[in-house]
Amino acid sequence: AIEGRSGSGKSTLLHLLGALDEPDGGSVVYDDRDIAAIDSTARSRLRNTEFGFVFQFFQLLPTLTAVENIMLPMDFSGTLPLRERRRRALSLLARVGVEDHADKMPVTLSGGEQQRVAIARALANNPKVLLADEPTGNLDSIRARELLTLLREMVNHDALTILMVTHDHELAKSFAD
Repeated sequence: AIEGRSGSGKSTLLHLLGALDEPDGGSVVYDDRDIAAIDSTARSRLRNTEFGFVFQFFQLLPTLTAVENIMLPMDFSGTLPLRERRRRALSLLARVGVEDHADKMPVTLSGGEQQRVAIARALANNPKVLLADEPTGNLDSIRARELLTLLREMVNHDALTILMVTHDHELAKSFAD
């Protein structure tokens, strides 16, 4: 977990590490490659297959349903056959506890429900690294604990590495334990 006050650069760091932004100087090395030095097509492929992103403000596409938002990264990567994408998306929605909202538009979901859809979308392509910007920021305490349990399970059983940004010292401490 990365902690810090607002404006200290936590989100910028996640964007650099996840190849969303390029550094003004220096390098960001992932899997023995300087990701800022590779071409934009390779960087895009790297983002879509190696990293999952949970953005602070969800970034769900408002014209797509919850399940379609989750299927979108799968469509871009082409790693799953078309007929399996909806089934995987529904499974991910169930894993984060919002399977009954699969065919709803983001605007009809609460902030916490949107956050859980965003987390499911981040897991769509089975990433090696999950970069999460305040992943529990819009969840009540019960759902936040459930999500942390799920994330720990993914670390322990799915070999997922999670780098989380938070303002919440207790959250960072509990995730590190």
